[in-house]
Amino acid sequence: MSGNFQPKIVGFLCNWCCYAGDDLAEAPRFHHPPNLRAVRVMCSGRVDPTFVLEAFANGADGVLIGACHLGECHFQEGNYATVRRFPILQRLLRQFGIEDERVRLEWVSTAEGERFENVVADMTEKVKALGPVKCTV
Repeated sequence: MSGNFQPKIVGFLCNWCCYAGDDLAEAPRFHHPPNLRAVRVMCSGRVDPTFVLEAFANGADGVLIGACHLGECHFQEGNYATVRRFPILQRLLRQFGIEDERVRLEWVSTAEGERFENVVADMTEKVKALGPVKCTV
């Protein structure tokens, strides 16, 4: 694999926690890779599996779903719906030849800018090692 490959990662980020964590990660003391394209959603529970399929169909090499910690959802139970839906999403993506490592669910609060930075950096490296996605959704 060419060392020049830079993966495109789409992040569906909860407005109330993870999206704010992304804002904090952009503060001068944090530096996550620029590979993430953030999409603000009102709740991780509103991330429909078709959104993830659409991201891959339009050139994403990885997808990050950023949610509030369990028990801290602005909409009380939205992130529990995400937890139930995620294994189904992974099974669906495997049918299209998309490796599990290309899709990630992470809990990040507003105050966890450094954690968000580490998640994005780790995911970028793992997806970079996999190379470009080799499926057609």
